[in-house]
Amino acid sequence: MVIVASYIRRLSKNYVSGTRCINSAALTIERTHAPRPQTPKEQLTFGKTMSDHMLVIPWDRRNSWSAPKIIPYQNLSISPAACALHYGLECFEGMKAYRSISSNHTENQIRMFRPECNMQRFSDSMHRLHFECYDFNQNELLECIKELIRVDENWIPDGEGYSLYIRPTMIGTNPFLGVAAPEEALLYVITCPVGPYYRTGFKPVRLTTDTPYIRAWPGGTGHAKVGGNYAPTMKASEKASESGYNQVLWLFGDEVTEVGAMNVFFLIENSITNKDELITPPLSRGDILPGVTRRSILELELARGDLVVSERSITMPEILKARKEGRLKEAFGTGTAAVISPISCIQWKNSDIDIEAPGPVSQRLLNELNDIYYGKVEGPEGWSVIL
Repeated sequence: MVIVASYIRRLSKNYVSGTRCINSAALTIERTHAPRPQTPKEQLTFGKTMSDHMLVIPWDRRNSWSAPKIIPYQNLSISPAACALHYGLECFEGMKAYRSISSNHTENQIRMFRPECNMQRFSDSMHRLHFECYDFNQNELLECIKELIRVDENWIPDGEGYSLYIRPTMIGTNPFLGVAAPEEALLYVITCPVGPYYRTGFKPVRLTTDTPYIRAWPGGTGHAKVGGNYAPTMKASEKASESGYNQVLWLFGDEVTEVGAMNVFFLIENSITNKDELITPPLSRGDILPGVTRRSILELELARGDLVVSERSITMPEILKARKEGRLKEAFGTGTAAVISPISCIQWKNSDIDIEAPGPVSQRLLNELNDIYYGKVEGPEGWSVIL
């Protein structure tokens, strides 16, 4: 009886009047009276053009979640002492909505790609930063985001390579200059129309590992999508650019972790079995972001069965040895923004390791994913969510 009573008290605390959790049924919409000018899709620069509306859902420890609102896109008003500004109590997600371009009478359908994975990762990131509200109803938030997309549907460009980028964000807002878990927070979602990440096509990138900096480490926040993972990489990226490289291939010792802000894959012929092995570093150490594109590629290739698929540690000496023996066939980064980014060169200890790029596997994967994004094929069950 005590256990039942305790459960009822918790249930009452969390769900009284529908205000203790995110409640999509309580969503209100205030449409803008001054629509923002739309940039021609051919001139879009990633992340610079914002759409007309945004979703906001305040939270505080005393009252929990407020009713969600879609309002005109606008600046936020927060205290200069807000903990997000001082202690990095901020996390976010990156996802997209696509306009179908299939030939089976489903043109102009709006589709999302595995959004439940983004909702789970968003919750995990909040949990890592000790936002007490991390255990929100993920389906309810997703329903609010879907409505935001519907409101700004005319901002979704048509054509392959074009989409509406969606950025859910959580920031700590309590005005307190003390290092403590947030007592007040704001969840908001903004969107922006985007075009192909690489305007010149499927362009290979050159990487360097020669940097004194480390992106993440075991026990840190590398597995979470928090702003604090990105700010310290800016200086290293600039130094790489000055040296003629596009990005940094991040190492932990000699072990490969990520490339820039993307997961990384290597296609290497195994020296013992002579079979091609698709390798990506494992998530087990906690210093690598569990990318949705990464996960999808692993699942697609496992289902295909043509390659040996491995989530395992891979080191620069192994990569160099494979290159010298002619077994290094491809390397590429993966992420929501660029989808697939082929790698043509890796600098390690002042020497360049050249790689054929783009290769047939990375090109095939890009085509397969785009076909699913834009509804040309259905893809695995549940991957495409139609609004």
